[in-house]
Amino acid sequence: MNNRLIILGVVILGALYIFFSTIYVVNEREQAIVMRFGQITDVRTEPGLYFKVPTDIVDSVQIVEDRLLRYDIANMRVQVSGNAFYQVDAFLTYRISNPRLFRERALGQLAVAEDRIGTRFDSALRQVYGLREFNAALSEQRTQMMREARDLIRPDLEELGISVVDVRILRTDLEADVSATTFERMRAERLAEAALLRARGQEQAQSLRAIADRQAVEIVAAATRDAEIIRGTGDAERNRLFAAAYGQDAEFFEFYRSMEAYRTALTSTGTTMVLSPDSEFFRYFGSNGSIPDANSNLATPIQPTATPITAPAADLPALDGLGIEEVTVPSVTLEDGSKLAPTVGTELPAPVEEPAAAPAQ
Repeated sequence: MNNRLIILGVVILGALYIFFSTIYVVNEREQAIVMRFGQITDVRTEPGLYFKVPTDIVDSVQIVEDRLLRYDIANMRVQVSGNAFYQVDAFLTYRISNPRLFRERALGQLAVAEDRIGTRFDSALRQVYGLREFNAALSEQRTQMMREARDLIRPDLEELGISVVDVRILRTDLEADVSATTFERMRAERLAEAALLRARGQEQAQSLRAIADRQAVEIVAAATRDAEIIRGTGDAERNRLFAAAYGQDAEFFEFYRSMEAYRTALTSTGTTMVLSPDSEFFRYFGSNGSIPDANSNLATPIQPTATPITAPAADLPALDGLGIEEVTVPSVTLEDGSKLAPTVGTELPAPVEEPAAAPAQ
């Protein structure tokens, strides 16, 4: 009885072993490589339940990944054009696209495949960085660099049955000594640019200040010139009128000027004057205030011939920026209502009607 139970147990165990060694399961994240005596006979890529020859001596099954896998590189030191160095973190994503080739070339082992992936990935990144200048990795060229690295590594890994999906550069940092040197260089460039902008500003300020000073001098000079010309014209007109009056009655003119001299020189001045009584200055001093007889033999009045007091034409503006275009000629209203005004140019004045003789006092 005991022998029967032992034999039955052995048979059951053998049947279970044969049954379980005959079937194998492939899920949606895996691929199966079926081998008979070490030779690949079939590749299962679809999930499901499959059968093979019992035991692993004849047929064996190797399960490989069918998921998207990732390989990382951290703190990789790469050199760019110009002998500068970067610290780079990057990764690539890949998938086993050809399980048969993957078994033949990499023994179906991810460790073996990743050794070759690391070597190819390192070489591709160094080649991409070595072809560029210092600032390229930190500019918009970064996307192009990742595409170039992916295209460089794809042909080599396809020989292993691996398809590279994407390459990404996570970090590109300068080394400590290079970072300090770069910071100082950038600081010097900014300082030089700021100094250049200040110098240009000061140059423009000095130019504008010089132009404003020159314009101010020109405007003041033009205004001073016009004022001196007008003043000279007025003095000439005044002297002409005095000369005309002196020519009509020289005796009265001398008397009038003597009275003005007495009032100016002798009234509350505190000045002591020692003069001879026979001096010409005291000619009218002892007349007891009597006015000398009027001279009935008057000379012919001198007609005014002076030009009007106007500023000369000039290209430069006067002080107000408008120039002096016209000067109003003064006029004097006499007691009889008539007006006396100088003529314009060389024209003769219009005849003035003499007023009716006043009754004798």
